[in-house]
Amino acid sequence: MSKHLQRGLIELREDLLSLFGVVEQMIDLAVRSLVERRPDFAKRVIATDRSVDVREVEIEEECLKLLALHQPVATDLREVITIVKINSEIEQMADLACSIAERAVSLDNFPLFTVPEELNEMVHEAISMVRRALDAFVTSDAQKAREVIQDDDVVDALNRIIIDQLQEVMQESSEHIIPGVHCFSASRSIERVADLATSLAEDTIYLIEGEIVRHKYGESSRQ
Repeated sequence: MSKHLQRGLIELREDLLSLFGVVEQMIDLAVRSLVERRPDFAKRVIATDRSVDVREVEIEEECLKLLALHQPVATDLREVITIVKINSEIEQMADLACSIAERAVSLDNFPLFTVPEELNEMVHEAISMVRRALDAFVTSDAQKAREVIQDDDVVDALNRIIIDQLQEVMQESSEHIIPGVHCFSASRSIERVADLATSLAEDTIYLIEGEIVRHKYGESSRQ
């Protein structure tokens, strides 16, 4: 590997971590806006999305430059491909944070509606998965990536609990149907963040081992 390529890959890793720091804050604020009824937080999340989009494009462009200038092969090529994919997944998380924020703004019109407590636990687990998936990528730890994939079941279970609670509340009163739907959509967005963390972990396994485990690993892990 040339020094220029090595430096470029290090900078791209740093850019990914920096971008995730912004997106992580977006997710946290979006959920707080939902639970604490803080539409001002939601507006901050939505306003930040444009800058994330710009940075996502910049990182992708840098990846394309490395491919064109250095023509990496083997592990180096896999790393550039993995960075492109993770970059896109982080940007999608920002979009999901905006979706949660938008639901929070709508839910603010229903001050008597109670958001399930499990939502906070669910977002904590989802963000933890993303953090550990990124750490597995940075440290080239395939085992840690596999642990992240396994933990997706925890988020799925919390989502089912929330859905059951929302269904009961909506059945009790028609007034709870609209806010219940908003809350359901927010829960689904958080679950999707965890799904993206799983994808990120699978990308890391591909980088380290050169094997695409996207569907095969998911099936075997549940046997």
